[in-house]
Amino acid sequence: MSTMSTNDTQGGHRAATTSRSEDDDLRGALEQEITAGTQSVLARPVEKSVDGRGGVHHPGAGWKRIASVPIPLYLIMVAVVVVAAVTETLPASMLSGFAVTILLGGLFIWIGNRVPVVRDYGLPTILCTFAPATLVYFGLVPEPLVTVASTFIDEQGFLDFFVMAIIAGSILGMPRALLVKAGPRFAVPVLGTIIVTFLVVGLVSMMFGNGFIEGMLLVAAPIMAGGLGLGALPMSEMYAARTGQDASAFMGDLMSAVVLANVFCIIFAGLLNGLGKNKPTLFAGFSGNGDLIRVKGDRRDLSMPKKGGQSTYITLGKGLLFAAVIFVVGELMGAYLTFLHPYAWAIIIMVVLKLTGWLPKDLEESATDWGDLINAVLVPALLVGVSLTYIKIDEVLVSLADPSFIALTFLCVLVAGLSAGIIGWLVKFNFVEVAIVPGLVMADTGGSGDVSVLSASERMHLMPFAAITNRIGGTLVLFVTSLMVPLLVV
Repeated sequence: MSTMSTNDTQGGHRAATTSRSEDDDLRGALEQEITAGTQSVLARPVEKSVDGRGGVHHPGAGWKRIASVPIPLYLIMVAVVVVAAVTETLPASMLSGFAVTILLGGLFIWIGNRVPVVRDYGLPTILCTFAPATLVYFGLVPEPLVTVASTFIDEQGFLDFFVMAIIAGSILGMPRALLVKAGPRFAVPVLGTIIVTFLVVGLVSMMFGNGFIEGMLLVAAPIMAGGLGLGALPMSEMYAARTGQDASAFMGDLMSAVVLANVFCIIFAGLLNGLGKNKPTLFAGFSGNGDLIRVKGDRRDLSMPKKGGQSTYITLGKGLLFAAVIFVVGELMGAYLTFLHPYAWAIIIMVVLKLTGWLPKDLEESATDWGDLINAVLVPALLVGVSLTYIKIDEVLVSLADPSFIALTFLCVLVAGLSAGIIGWLVKFNFVEVAIVPGLVMADTGGSGDVSVLSASERMHLMPFAAITNRIGGTLVLFVTSLMVPLLVV
């Protein structure tokens, strides 16, 4: 009996030991699997393009996808959102806002990209900006969809979310060495163009009876900001805060000026390209046949370093955190130092951080990647949301029917190109190239506008200089505008 009991005990110990060993092995394998899975997820790259084309601006697989989603699945998504809106069960939440604006933005981008020739003049952006407001004007959009979009843009702060990402990415994405070494040279035509264009447009506006300050702030400033993210969108908020009106009182005119100027920019770029080909030696330094700088050996001073084509989830998360905290700091300073708008304080803080090198390099790269992500994916969504929230199509038509408005917009683009060409030529740039970059590039819609302008001028290789222009020039215009806002008549 005792022998059997001892054997049973030993057998039980062996079984327990074997069981513990198996449990340990299983636990170890599971931990390795979890660790490996976590590492693969955290390190998994986030592609910045689809089929070599950026985000939902240019959906992959051509016409077969809308908002980068297969068309049958896209239609199902739209049907779900529309049914929820019609049955008044669509919640006015942030997620609903993303659903409505991304679906509509993807559709208008898709339609705009399907129309040859006209798409090169900014048709996708034009549709995203004005088509939703037109549909609302004719009563073709269910009211719950408009409410969701308005809440999303205004009350839930998606506009601030977007603008801060773009500002942070624009400033911190510029290499410090490039700013210190090349900034003074390239700043001459950039700064000179801004000053001359503002003054000329302001003076002509005053001659038309529209006011000197109004001409600069309502026409020159949004056009010369080099895009909507640093132009019409934050400026409408600044003007509204100053005058006590709603941002919608300014958004229609500002957006109309930017979109119309983009068309003029593309036309002028084509004309400059033709002049450069037919009269390359009109005067010394007239056309560089694609070369921006006349002085040999200086081109490296104005080159953007190559960036990696991928980011990580952790990197993007840090970029979001930084943009959010900078927004809070700007608001905090703006609450006590009211002579500048919170956006201006945010710009000042980031410029100081950039020039002093106080930020770790990985955090700068994170903010840059975050800004690139937002710019690649959410521009159509933002434009649709702004259109549904702020733009009144009847007011836009009144502006476009005003000859003085069209003349000022045309003049702004013309002066931007000519002044950049002349000032740049004086500091050893070639006239045609510097008239295009920074001149016309500052006055287009940025992003797709840059592509259209450089394509029309057959100078796509100047895209790095366009990026420098938009980052330096756009930020500078927004900052100068914030200083001038107190002069706006209440």
